[in-house]
Amino acid sequence: MSSYTSEYPSDSDFDSEYKTFFEKFYETSDSPSAHEQYSEQFTQDATLIMPTKKVQGREEILSLRKGMWEKIVRRKHTALKVFPFGPNANEVMLYGTVQYSLKDGREATVDWAARAHLVKKDGTVMMDFYQVYLDTAAQNPSK
Repeated sequence: MSSYTSEYPSDSDFDSEYKTFFEKFYETSDSPSAHEQYSEQFTQDATLIMPTKKVQGREEILSLRKGMWEKIVRRKHTALKVFPFGPNANEVMLYGTVQYSLKDGREATVDWAARAHLVKKDGTVMMDFYQVYLDTAAQNPSK
């Protein structure tokens, strides 16, 4: 079992390929050098909304992704629970935590939530929409 495995509602028939996608997505998200792999998990015209920025398209997602690692040495996402929207859903809400190790030596753990819309393009699962909600003040703990 992956350390990126999430909990799902017991009555959910959520697509196993989508479950695998999220495991790989957060593992890639936590890899400091996987910028291209991260951006390739989105469709060409995807929308990505972070607490402080909205980007459109894979190129802008790649640029945002690189910027997200400028002050971070390490991070570890834990997607605790995934809530699919109805039977055979391709839209979900997620809840989890992320632990950060910053380049200035500080550490932080932040709760987050997200909304994601999944699509299959030529048999490959990708997101065409992903919005993250978190307390940005909690990302910057005092020393």
